[in-house]
Amino acid sequence: MSERFKELSEEKQISILKAAMEVFAKYEYKKASTDLIASKAGVSKGLLFYYFQNKKDLYLTVYEYVKRIITEGVTDSRLWEITDFFELISYATMKKIRILAENPYIVEFSIRSFYSDREEISGDLKLKSKEVIAQNYHQYFSKVDFYKFKENVNPFELFKMMIWLVDGYVHEKQMNNEPLCLEAISSVFANWTGMLKQIAYKEEYL
Repeated sequence: MSERFKELSEEKQISILKAAMEVFAKYEYKKASTDLIASKAGVSKGLLFYYFQNKKDLYLTVYEYVKRIITEGVTDSRLWEITDFFELISYATMKKIRILAENPYIVEFSIRSFYSDREEISGDLKLKSKEVIAQNYHQYFSKVDFYKFKENVNPFELFKMMIWLVDGYVHEKQMNNEPLCLEAISSVFANWTGMLKQIAYKEEYL
């Protein structure tokens, strides 16, 4: 985030970031119009690029903004008390899905950023995504009871698998224009965790 952008009031920053998120959510990176972003944000295009070096800088700033919204929405005191791997994933996932259900542009933006592979921005996004996954794992799973796992199971690989399952589920709903129903997702997720727990945990912890 540029120093010039930081000098704006929080309200103006959020207005610009929300406008950019909406446009980047609706269009591929190349086709996302900075004129449209400026118009929706209520600023001139020249002023927009006074705050950001270029379109890529703006996009990556929106990416960090979305990451912050989800992190702040998921993280609470209860999260740090959970020591069971699957309970922790379930708790955090349901909170994340609730945020996505209430903010459809976050869903569309996240899907485009996650599945993008041929855009100018793709390399940076893939690197950031890998970093975020590793950081989240080491930060939020530091108190998990890993002794419950069988010796041949890698919890980090299982963690990544769960992320792919959830993202794929959300992506499918989005592609079919179906709403995110928390109750339905909770049921599906419970089935997944139940099956994976049978595979991953030692028998005495099932």
